[in-house]
Amino acid sequence: MPRIALYPGSFDPVTNGHLDVVRHAVLLCERLIVAIGVHSSKTPLFSVAERLDMVREVFGPVAAEAACAFDATTYDNLTIAAAQKAGASLMIRGLRDGTDLDYEMQLAGMNEAMAPDVHTVFVPASPAVRPITATLVRQIAAMGGDFASFVPASVAASLKAKFAK
Repeated sequence: MPRIALYPGSFDPVTNGHLDVVRHAVLLCERLIVAIGVHSSKTPLFSVAERLDMVREVFGPVAAEAACAFDATTYDNLTIAAAQKAGASLMIRGLRDGTDLDYEMQLAGMNEAMAPDVHTVFVPASPAVRPITATLVRQIAAMGGDFASFVPASVAASLKAKFAK
């Protein structure tokens, strides 16, 4: 039975931190599903379609190079329910620091209580990408700052186009 992993997030936009997590995740499974959470209470910068395109463009080649099957999808329910629906036995979560760890441990515990067959795997961020968050990237871009070193080149182009309007 192939190991299927779900990597959930908003990916608004995809950052080099997300890319770092994916580079590690594709080595842990035979199939990686990146799942974009869609929540009516949030107003993302990029549409769902734009984020799906970004995810496929940036992560697809990384998965292919590792001989890992790859898919991207969306979900609007509990993340653990999305993992179960996808047939995932692993949930990938990136960690930047101790604050992330505290929060993610709580989530992992709740998820395990609801779905003991889905195991959370924490992927520590590489030192160079630890400070990067999608929120900070959006703020820097909105204020005209240089965000190019925090996102893949194709995402930088999308951000520039978004804020040129």
